[in-house]
Amino acid sequence: MSKEFSIEGKKIGFGQLPFIIAEMSGNHNQSLERAMAIVDAAADAGAHAIKLQTYTADTMTMKGAFTIQDESSLWNGRELYDLYKEAYTPWEWHEPIFNHARKRGLIPFSSPFDESAVDFLETLNVGLYKIASFENTDWPLLKKVASTGKPVIMSVGVSNIADIDESVRILKDAGCNELVLLKCTSTYPATPENTNLLTIPHMRDMFDCIVGLSDHTLGIGVAVGAVAIGAQVIEKHFTLRRSDGGVDSTFSMEPEEMKDLVIESERVFQAMGSVKYGIQKAEKKSTLFKRSLYIGKDMKAGEVITPEHIRVVRPALGLPPKSLESIIGKRIIKDVKAGTPLTSNLI
Repeated sequence: MSKEFSIEGKKIGFGQLPFIIAEMSGNHNQSLERAMAIVDAAADAGAHAIKLQTYTADTMTMKGAFTIQDESSLWNGRELYDLYKEAYTPWEWHEPIFNHARKRGLIPFSSPFDESAVDFLETLNVGLYKIASFENTDWPLLKKVASTGKPVIMSVGVSNIADIDESVRILKDAGCNELVLLKCTSTYPATPENTNLLTIPHMRDMFDCIVGLSDHTLGIGVAVGAVAIGAQVIEKHFTLRRSDGGVDSTFSMEPEEMKDLVIESERVFQAMGSVKYGIQKAEKKSTLFKRSLYIGKDMKAGEVITPEHIRVVRPALGLPPKSLESIIGKRIIKDVKAGTPLTSNLI
């Protein structure tokens, strides 16, 4: 698998700054005007991409199929069909949203949820695809997406290693050569305790591909931590204001948080550097402020040096502190004042 690829002029992968995706999902609240405002807010915050979801209620489920009965769920009591009808992005919105995103310097793409969605997205010249966690074992969909030859980002929530391995093989065999796997905990919201970031470098080594995090926790701490251990792609649900409501608003990020995420993820990426010991070039001037041996009180020529005569202080103009034991008992060769750096030519 490729360790780096480019989409619309943006490089993604090893050695590159983290690629930050703002997931619009259903946060447009069925308003195209709001969808455009979300695009603008993501661009202003410094995100690199905006992601939609391409489905209809009828391509996801059917009326009367299931009603959520889970008091811990944000959507308890909601029928799936009605939930998807509320959350879906009208297909006729995709093109104007994509066009506006590109004008604002964002890379627009989407998660298709069935094969007809892939055909539709191909008409919009989408640059890459996202496979959602709940679709990552849908082999017909994986084959369809891979056959486009476009890069694929796949979340690995609700999957065991065998599931992931099978899906990766299906994608490769069907023509996918550029793959990103995102660690994902498919709970809404997720908690730091069930995120298990250490899976990220393990997944990178196991599948030899670019890795990242699809993050449903609140705040930016988890995502920034993911970058510190090797995540090259971060995806977060994004809205204008959580208080505006909507199916995903509770666990979505606001513009100020997105801006902080972009800044801090870049900062931690730059700070990672490489394994390095020794004095760095930037530290050269600071070596002056290490400690050294100084004459602690006035001494006469020929006087024997005792511990009482020596101070270990800053700056480093005298002998290093490790020389202390070796100079005790030796004689000063000339008169010296307290505050004089003790150098070898004085002994």
